[in-house]
Amino acid sequence: MSTASNPLNKSAEPTTWNFKLLAQNDLGGFGGMGEGMSVQIAKDGRRIIWLAHESAPKNFTAVDVSDPRQPKVVVQTDLPKPYMRSNSLELSGDIMAVAYQTQKVNQQPAGLELFDVSVPEKPRSISFLDCSGANSRGVHQLWFCDGEYVHMASGAPDFVPSHPNDDQFYQCIDVRNPSKPVEIGRWWMPGTKKGETPLPRHKLDKGYRAHNTNVYKQRPDRLYLCYIDGGMFVMDIGDKTKPKPISHWTNSPPYTGFMHTAVPLFERNLLIVTDESTENKAEDWPKLVWVLDARDEKNLVSISTCPLPPVDAYANRGGRFGAHNIHENPSVPTAWQSDQIVIGTFFNGGMRAYDISNPFRAGCTSWRWISERSLPLTRRRAFRPQTQARTRSACPCRCVHRFSRCGKDNASQALP
Repeated sequence: MSTASNPLNKSAEPTTWNFKLLAQNDLGGFGGMGEGMSVQIAKDGRRIIWLAHESAPKNFTAVDVSDPRQPKVVVQTDLPKPYMRSNSLELSGDIMAVAYQTQKVNQQPAGLELFDVSVPEKPRSISFLDCSGANSRGVHQLWFCDGEYVHMASGAPDFVPSHPNDDQFYQCIDVRNPSKPVEIGRWWMPGTKKGETPLPRHKLDKGYRAHNTNVYKQRPDRLYLCYIDGGMFVMDIGDKTKPKPISHWTNSPPYTGFMHTAVPLFERNLLIVTDESTENKAEDWPKLVWVLDARDEKNLVSISTCPLPPVDAYANRGGRFGAHNIHENPSVPTAWQSDQIVIGTFFNGGMRAYDISNPFRAGCTSWRWISERSLPLTRRRAFRPQTQARTRSACPCRCVHRFSRCGKDNASQALP
């Protein structure tokens, strides 16, 4: 598509471009979905999507999406306490893992619950792993794709952080016997446990604690661990009882922390890493989706970012603005997989899909916004992180990256 015909470059941005809304279900008036979403093929052939709720009163909801144009709620459950959230869930076969986090430490229940959802209308609790404690709010995020291990970001009754914001770390839970989940391994960022040399605090100080804990069937001995203000780690979990860091990458400082998700694209030797915007009015801007060269997993190198919507158009529209989640390519048969397209959510900036077939084309329209669902704009200004300005071009758009808007390769004009 030419620059002139791209609707995202016009004065008024469309609400939807290249996405097609098939249907909507208001879930009985209980929206506020969290980060947990997993699809099940039921024994009768129905396609059921399980959704975690961001906050009480609801725990999780199952929706029959066999006909995506007519979604139907199958079951909706309640949380036992108003101060809980079940922000994260994952499904492996007919076993579903649900994370429970409380608003404050020392509240119960907080931990991991396993359900048998072989009959979607009647989810049955199998077991509960208590992670509550004097310094624990329980489990924020979990990853469960192989039916054997739950990888999660959690607190624990026996863990005392060096700072209250550092209360969650990585834990590996053996659930091969789902009626008796057992912790078999853990790792925390050095400096986050009481008695260790404390880490310097970030300006916004969202904490040095675990967030996403992604493990893929292509490399079951690797954990891609994001640690909020601590950046991200590639971990060796060949021995799950003794996780070991292989490499560490961070962009903060000078950025403002809160690294959220790391998704490896194995066949392309790339890592897609996201920050999360946490401040209203874009006070932590920019929050980006980063592309890393991961050919040498011990030496990760940032090579580009996905272009953000313009800060001046979104900062004052209410709420947060910037990157958050991306589709994580979970290695389960019911999940869409792609190493060419990155789909991300940007709070009040909507949902956007990026073509990363050329991972170096980062900036202006060198990254194509394939599709987008967002608010209308009156102005658009592309953002290019100064730390990634590698080359100059004579392109009319005054790009400062290798490929100009017109597609010309400016490698010969590389700056020293």
